[in-house]
Amino acid sequence: MEDILVVAIVFAIPFTAILTSHLQKQSKAKQILLKDQLELEKLKHENFLLETEKMKLELKKMEEENSTHKPM
Repeated sequence: MEDILVVAIVFAIPFTAILTSHLQKQSKAKQILLKDQLELEKLKHENFLLETEKMKLELKKMEEENSTHKPM
């Protein structure tokens, strides 16, 4: 009975190390993924702001063109 306990303890230590290492690698991968997703969201927001500004300028230009073409 003691032999089985000793063997179990001997195999439990490396198994625990392997499991811990795997969980750490998963955590690092998730951290990298979240960082990339955050960067993507920042770029999307910046793009949205630029497109909104572009549309404002186009609208202003159209309004100016319409006001110059209307007879008074």
